[in-house]
Amino acid sequence: MAGQRRLPSWLKVRMPGGPNYLELRERLRGAQLHTVCEEARCPNIGECWERKTATFMILGDICTRACSYCAVTTGTPQTLDLGEPVRLAETVERMGLEYAVITSVNRDELTDGGAFIFAECIRQIHKRLPNCKVETLIPDFDGNWDALERVMEAGPETLNHNIETVRRVFSRVRAKGDYDRSLELLRRAKQLAPYGVTKSGMMVGLGETRNEIAETMADLRAVDCDLLTIGQYLRPSDKHAPLSRWYTPDEFEELREVGESMGFRHVASGPLVRSSYHADEQHKSASAVGV
Repeated sequence: MAGQRRLPSWLKVRMPGGPNYLELRERLRGAQLHTVCEEARCPNIGECWERKTATFMILGDICTRACSYCAVTTGTPQTLDLGEPVRLAETVERMGLEYAVITSVNRDELTDGGAFIFAECIRQIHKRLPNCKVETLIPDFDGNWDALERVMEAGPETLNHNIETVRRVFSRVRAKGDYDRSLELLRRAKQLAPYGVTKSGMMVGLGETRNEIAETMADLRAVDCDLLTIGQYLRPSDKHAPLSRWYTPDEFEELREVGESMGFRHVASGPLVRSSYHADEQHKSASAVGV
């Protein structure tokens, strides 16, 4: 991968190309659907697509923000695809999914940030597959809490919003975001659905300290966030935020223990963990302990 030091052995993965991967790729192409797996160059794409799981990325593939860690294309979106929720739900139904993850680019030019499309995707999936759980990984909607309420009214089983990094680093890598606004979103999501599951994720390797990671975990627990993912930042190119260091598998295990000691229902922490990596298994683990 361009723009970073040689990968340590624990970050090396096989090139994708199995039969399920190829079948899913063609199915997504045929339905004109995007995935964050491809757009963000996720290293787990081969593994996840082989087990027929994917994180659908709605609202197009052009983001109105330019976070310095992200590989998704930045620009000005030109269209809004109102037929996307139906096509997405049909694809989920054909795949026979029991757990679907939906995320999106930021669409700051839309009044509701795309919340209507999120809500319709949830409703259409539940309509076709009542037993399929839906996890939505949403943007901050620029602090539009009516937009958040619209998504929550549609009934996602898990509401995910990534804090991404610690407070000190946040403004450097997410210029259009706000650390406290992200926390407030998670607080309000739990308030709107007290028995629902809330989730967040963060990367390490952007120059944060261990104490700052623990402080961010504590901030998330203070707004009653249930689930947490922690993964290694991988620099997409030389134009993106520099990588400060690689964390070892043992260090990720230590971070998991710290998070669980703070009361998270489940912490997925590892070099290749991403916010939707094995999301179905994480939700099941959380449900087993009473979320």
